[in-house]
Amino acid sequence: MGDQPEPAGGGTDAGLDAVMAERRQLINLAYRLLGSLAEAEDAVQETYARWYALPAEQRQAVESPGAWLTRVAGRVCLDVLGSARARRERYVGEWIPEPLPGRGEWADGRSAGGDPADRVTLDESVSMAFLVVLEAMTPAERVAFILHDVFCHSFAEVAEIVGRTPAACRKLASSARARVRAARAAAAPATEHAALVREFKRAWETKDIQALIVLLDPAVTAIADGGGRVSTVVRPVEGAEQVARYAVEIAGWIPGLTILERTVNGLPGLVAQSDGVTVTVMAFHVAGGRITRIWGVRNPDKLRSWTATPPP
Repeated sequence: MGDQPEPAGGGTDAGLDAVMAERRQLINLAYRLLGSLAEAEDAVQETYARWYALPAEQRQAVESPGAWLTRVAGRVCLDVLGSARARRERYVGEWIPEPLPGRGEWADGRSAGGDPADRVTLDESVSMAFLVVLEAMTPAERVAFILHDVFCHSFAEVAEIVGRTPAACRKLASSARARVRAARAAAAPATEHAALVREFKRAWETKDIQALIVLLDPAVTAIADGGGRVSTVVRPVEGAEQVARYAVEIAGWIPGLTILERTVNGLPGLVAQSDGVTVTVMAFHVAGGRITRIWGVRNPDKLRSWTATPPP
């Protein structure tokens, strides 16, 4: 993820500014496809490397560099998704998408600021619940759905990337859309989400198990991702009482615990710090007036965005 590659043969590319202006859009696309900011940046780096590996006359002949870069980035991500499935089967414990920070604290469901790295636009299509649904899709479904429904590319354009017919891509996107619609239907308004997460924080800080149980859906599921790097449960914890007791238990593991209200993938979440160092980032799903899902990321490799540039 170093500096962008220079044009082949040195010299200045007259369209450099226009080409590099596509970087933010490509990062947005790649993160949604891969669920990892680090992998997204690598994919975009590879995309630019392929662009500048073209002879200058071929680059100049490209009518729409943005469309070319998108096609290549989509293909790179499709390849990464294929290999990622095998890697995640070997992953220690549960795999959760890499959480993205907003700036500062939040109130009434709204972030106090924007995206700190100015790389990924934080909207509904990067919520943790949305990304988890994407993880259940095949690579082709995921690419077809994201490119068409989120980035508004035609199925003819998607077909060039996926290597299938436009009709087949339409079916892929339709199947993916049904999964997303089912998951999205029950989501609570942001203000309700914020209120419940704040109450969870208060109960967690005081280690009040009964107060936590009241906030949790009886069938709540908590999933932790330590990647084998730090201690955590390797299987989901299910049930309100079990999750409440687990939350209190892990609070005892963390010396100098501080819990902060932070925007996690565009929605109110919590960050646990040990003596000022971020050790856990928690995202929530709220439905029916209760917390139904909790995702806790503890793998240090996935917390770099939270430790390199901490929110003001």
